[in-house]
Amino acid sequence: MPNAPFTVGLVQEIAGSRDIEANVARAIAGVRRAHERGAQIICLQELFNAPYFCKSLDIGWFDLAEPIPGPTTERMQALARELDVVLVVPIYERQAAGLYRNSAAVIDADGTLLGVYRKMHIPHDPLFEEKYYFTPGDAGDTAMRLEGRSNDSNGFRTWTTRYGTIGVLICWDQWYPEGARITALLGADILFYPTAIGWHPAEKATFGDDQVTAWRTIQRSHAIANGVFVASPNRSGFEAHPGTDGIEFFGNSVIYDPFGRVLAEASTDPTVLVATCDPKLIEDTRRNWPFLRDRRVDAYGGIASRYLG
Repeated sequence: MPNAPFTVGLVQEIAGSRDIEANVARAIAGVRRAHERGAQIICLQELFNAPYFCKSLDIGWFDLAEPIPGPTTERMQALARELDVVLVVPIYERQAAGLYRNSAAVIDADGTLLGVYRKMHIPHDPLFEEKYYFTPGDAGDTAMRLEGRSNDSNGFRTWTTRYGTIGVLICWDQWYPEGARITALLGADILFYPTAIGWHPAEKATFGDDQVTAWRTIQRSHAIANGVFVASPNRSGFEAHPGTDGIEFFGNSVIYDPFGRVLAEASTDPTVLVATCDPKLIEDTRRNWPFLRDRRVDAYGGIASRYLG
């Protein structure tokens, strides 16, 4: 049976400062504003407590990484308990010596750390030098989890929280339909995509509008194709970086319903978005557009190949 409606909050904030405490304080203030407006499940942006440091190669940035559980997640666990909210907390994770991940901790409303999603797709582009800093998430045994025979903590997965069943993917993951589809098949009511995406200053005039449109469109398509809610908080504002032209993060955080309709959307400025999601709409949408029913699962073996030409 469908679960009760739940209210989602997204915090779109500037986090370009090297002052980690100031970044965390702004995020906590955003969580509190979302809670005041009724949000029950609140997601922060990718690498929320730090500048987007991947603009160049600098071994010193590895010192930002911390374990999960660790200081930041423990602080956010206390906040979740205080406010009775579920939190998605994306940080730079030190899993072991020399093993660093772009991760998101999932914290239930009683402060329990439910688990960690580790970004699966790692980009390598000018000013987005993520392959230097991040080990991709391990695939885990997704097939066994789909059959309910494994609780493997790696790969694509969902978490049943007090208010709803959620899936988490991170930024570059949002360009891949496979991750969205698998997470939806695992039972997610909503897919969260904490993000750090923006314009190269030299490209904005030529490509800026199209880049934002493409970013919004791909996430809307995940909502429609899978009949789930999708919520994507992006960071905002210009971040300078020595030796580069910096990046202007374009915000435009958004929440879609399972039919691809916009429930809430932001501009480029820091803000908090809030929208109520009713899982009954998932049932209704999938009855009328039964994409999951009509999949030809017997014909998709080639998807596991990188190229079939």
